Amino acid sequence: MSENRARKATIERKTRETEIRLDFNIDGSGSYDVSTGVAFFDHMLESFAKHGLFDLQLQAKGDLDVDLHHTIEDVGIVLGQAIREALGDARGIYRYGTQVLPMAESKAEVSVDVSNRAFLVYNVSLKNDRVGSFDVSLVEDFAYALAQNAGLDLHINLVYGQSPHHAVEAIFKGMARSLRQALEIDPRQTGLPTVKGAL
Repeated sequence: MSENRARKATIERKTRETEIRLDFNIDGSGSYDVSTGVAFFDHMLESFAKHGLFDLQLQAKGDLDVDLHHTIEDVGIVLGQAIREALGDARGIYRYGTQVLPMAESKAEVSVDVSNRAFLVYNVSLKNDRVGSFDVSLVEDFAYALAQNAGLDLHINLVYGQSPHHAVEAIFKGMARSLRQALEIDPRQTGLPTVKGAL
């Protein structure tokens, strides 16, 4: 990575279903200003920014009268694109990150390889799949879009949990902290963390 290159990106996406603007800074302080029209999702994204020490400004308008799916998936797409753009050539990063995160009665395990080979393993099972009107299955759609567009090999396992709120919060905080670890600059790594010559 160039010593002076700021690892930031601004992405805008407009479709017939959503209109999104996102500013992202990998090397931030955890500041956020998030508005998607879905209060619980906003809360999760704020936690993602805070625990990843990412700066995140996000304004999203979507066809929430139809379904929450379009907005949540498209935010995953745009956030993934922003991470990939902000990362640049990925020179000097640790590349791998893992976080085991407890949240009350729930525990999530999240591992990530910033490999530019997108894959999602998502093992989450809950008897109660609603947080108010929020369908917890949408978290998988978000994670898939994030992984595909950021080029992440992302593994999410809910080890156990009863409360869907706590389980999802553990997942988002786990994603944030594992990504923070993976995207940090390794002071001993002078090039790309791969023998292939490219990520």
